[in-house]
Amino acid sequence: MPQEARIKLTSTNLSTLESVCSEIKGIGEKSGVNLKGPYPLPTKKMKVVTRKSPCGQGTNTWDKYELRIHRRVIDLGADDKAIRQLMRLRIPDDVYIEVSLT
Repeated sequence: MPQEARIKLTSTNLSTLESVCSEIKGIGEKSGVNLKGPYPLPTKKMKVVTRKSPCGQGTNTWDKYELRIHRRVIDLGADDKAIRQLMRLRIPDDVYIEVSLT
């Protein structure tokens, strides 16, 4: 049974996440290994609601902030050549990557 590498990508910037996914997809197509994904996982939304007035007096006005965390999962055949190319890949600072062999 051949091994697979599960790649989990996480980022707050969707465009950089999609560009990294397309680069990984290109590596999989060039090396000819079995590739599944990228599968989008549910987006986490972290919300913070604060009062605009620092003293608490005045009208009830609120600032609403939201941070979205986008995630993708890619299953890649664990070919030696494909894994080496994956390790050489330039990953931006705001994209977090986790590779595990299954």
